[in-house]
Amino acid sequence: MNICPSKIIKKSSLVALAIVALFACNKPTSTPLQINLKDLSSEVNADNIKAHIEFLADDTLQGRDTGSSGYQIAANYVKSYFKQLGLTPQGSNITNESLGFEQQVRFRKSYLIDGSAQATIHGLAGDIELDFLTDFLMSGSSLQNETAITAPTVFVGYGVISAEFGYNDYENIDVNGKIVVALTGRPDDLPSEEGAHIGSNAEKSRHAAEHGAIGFITIHSPKREKVRSFEKSAQYAKAPSVSWLTQDNMPFGKQEKIITGAYIAPEAAEALFVGAASTLADIYAADTNDMAIKGFALPYQVTLKNRSRHEQITSPNIIAAVTGSDEKLKNEYVVFSAHLDHIGISADSDNEDTINNGALDNASGVAILLETARLLAQMPIKPKRSVLFVVVTGEEKGLLGSSYFANNPTIPVSQLVANVNLDMPLILYPFADVIAFGSTHSTMGKIVATAAQKIDIELSEDPMPEQALFTRSDHYSFVKVGIPSVFLMTGFKSTDASIDGGAVFGDFLKNHYHQHSDEISLPINYQAAANFALVNMMIGLEIANQVARPQWHSGDFFGSTFGQ
Repeated sequence: MNICPSKIIKKSSLVALAIVALFACNKPTSTPLQINLKDLSSEVNADNIKAHIEFLADDTLQGRDTGSSGYQIAANYVKSYFKQLGLTPQGSNITNESLGFEQQVRFRKSYLIDGSAQATIHGLAGDIELDFLTDFLMSGSSLQNETAITAPTVFVGYGVISAEFGYNDYENIDVNGKIVVALTGRPDDLPSEEGAHIGSNAEKSRHAAEHGAIGFITIHSPKREKVRSFEKSAQYAKAPSVSWLTQDNMPFGKQEKIITGAYIAPEAAEALFVGAASTLADIYAADTNDMAIKGFALPYQVTLKNRSRHEQITSPNIIAAVTGSDEKLKNEYVVFSAHLDHIGISADSDNEDTINNGALDNASGVAILLETARLLAQMPIKPKRSVLFVVVTGEEKGLLGSSYFANNPTIPVSQLVANVNLDMPLILYPFADVIAFGSTHSTMGKIVATAAQKIDIELSEDPMPEQALFTRSDHYSFVKVGIPSVFLMTGFKSTDASIDGGAVFGDFLKNHYHQHSDEISLPINYQAAANFALVNMMIGLEIANQVARPQWHSGDFFGSTFGQ
């Protein structure tokens, strides 16, 4: 049901709607369910999942944007359901019943002040003033209200460093007090998942700061331009950047030494390389032919300036646990995660419907997590290990809520044995397989395969490794603190031979992903949703009841980089 923004129902009606939705789900009974694992599928309730999705994706919640009233309504709904199930609160304030499930996260939104962005190349023939949105893009600073630097420039190739793969783009290059210029992305010979980490903006910024750089300019290669063009990026130039704040009020992960930066369009960037050791065309040719790209000093200084304004918002993660039955292992936790936030309202949309409801992204994942929680809460004999449910905020802003939890855990990280993340399961067809992104990095792969096989579901390989999805959802925040993790998604195989799951996925990405049409009017297959909850449940039980906790494979890049 769509409700236009001008017809938002009153708060009292909203409370009634939430109550109806909650009690449409199976209520916990005073006597726990006597669940036989062989018949567990009969206990999964598709109507529960439907009720959860219909509430969370209702227009009333206005797209559940991080920090919005709609998100808080969704958070209250999840919190109420956890309480109804009798789960143990595991938020930041577990002594306060009303807040015990919440872990409040403070965010800083940084806006670029209109007309303040400036980029000037001080060339041999005079200054070249670049035009904002046409020649360059720039974000507001999360650290300062006003930034201004003028400094020499140095090209550093991709700007990556990896001892494991033999890369050091800063070798024999002096960038101290200078602005580095780097290609976006990573060399093609790096494995996709490892390369996604090595070539991430966070890693590149860290390396630049550690080598003394004070500014960072990025340029797209032709390959990267095909993936996301400068013009496409320019459409989002006025959106604020968002960071979570540490206890000392600093934006997490930001490099203070990097004063400011810019993204310069390829055509405009050519001026930086006139008279240099190589032209930009030479560099692009080397990149196209997979040749090594070396760094060198550029002939020109560049001035970068901007002014920013900041806004602080707060939004909670919701955290609860089912306590395990084994006296020793109950102090270890299997973590299920799913993001509750979506992208809110599209202010610039030409469509009459401006609300991005996020039915599949990720009301579906949260709904399946809630049904998993119900099943576990009502088991007569609980699994040996405890199970922690972490419903996070800020995923759409850059995995921020999960990053906050991973760096400020309400349970010590050493007690978190594994993470299974649910993000946008495509429950539009009867799936015959699942994909567990990241399963090749740890013993989690064998665990998922064993659990899925028990209910005749196949574990398939990553069908799109070039997308590096292992680094692109909330499980990755857990990986970065050393916890073996997988991102669980419905596979592309269907029990209906007439359905191509890969084609359905492609159509969703093209026509519905992050659009107002991702809503409950989609042909959601709620039996498929129930089956996915069953797979999720089986994986959780497999991890929780094994004697040994999951382990990174010996020599794995992520295990070696982040493992405890």
